[in-house]
Amino acid sequence: MIATVIDILSSGAFSASILFLVASGLQVVFGVQKIFNLACGSFYALGAYAGASFVTAFIHWGLPPPLFLVALFAAGVAVAVVGPLIERGLLRFIYDRPEPFQLLLTFAIVLMIEDAIKLIWGLQPLTTGAVYLEFGSLSVLGSTIPGYNLVVIGVAVGIAFAIEYLLLRTNFGRIMRGTANDRLMSQALGVNIPFLYVRVFSLGTLLGTLGGALQVPATQAITEMGVEQIVLAFAVVVIGGLGSMRGALVGALIVGLSQALAIAFYPEAEVFLIYAIVVLVLVARPKGLLPAATG
Repeated sequence: MIATVIDILSSGAFSASILFLVASGLQVVFGVQKIFNLACGSFYALGAYAGASFVTAFIHWGLPPPLFLVALFAAGVAVAVVGPLIERGLLRFIYDRPEPFQLLLTFAIVLMIEDAIKLIWGLQPLTTGAVYLEFGSLSVLGSTIPGYNLVVIGVAVGIAFAIEYLLLRTNFGRIMRGTANDRLMSQALGVNIPFLYVRVFSLGTLLGTLGGALQVPATQAITEMGVEQIVLAFAVVVIGGLGSMRGALVGALIVGLSQALAIAFYPEAEVFLIYAIVVLVLVARPKGLLPAATG
């Protein structure tokens, strides 16, 4: 029984780590730019495909396993370049448009990126081979925890602290928070809003692509994974509170642990359990457990 609990906690924490990265990218963009970015899942998929390609190249070059993590980070950073291109090429034209228009445009971006993935990588799933096992495992009270899971959890915790430091301790973070509260006042005080938006959207994109790159060794890159991640990311932000970084963390933990619990005891109820939690939160706390005003 103890081993089962540890398995659920470790796999749930791993899933929550990936979800947090994707959802925090969504939260950053919404918090500052007020855009409901459906494309967050597509950035995740791009990161996964790029991660599989980079790791395959590292294996081909005969580089040692510890460097595979470097390959995954490099992949996430490399494809994050689509962020500023999308922001300057498309999103800057719709900031003052109604929300349904924003949703339609970001959904169109989802379709374009999905087709681009098919064009570049094809329809066959991509994997990283046995890289997931290269990091060993840890035995705890009869439970075996994959070492790669612990690495990703550690990376996600580090990124969470880095985001908090960025938002609270740097000039860029203060400008982000000020603009999120009052864009017109920030502009009147001399903030270059277009440049700020490029940087913010690039950060949100980078978090999503890193999430996908770190996920792919534990699974495989498939064309549908972006759409699936969009659904989970929005479940996270609904539970935690739209625009709240602490809400993203809490929501990711709830969704990740719910997934692990359902898979362990009744896999057919995995999606139902997540949406049941979403419905309960919407009824009891429509703004989420930790809305932006308190986050």
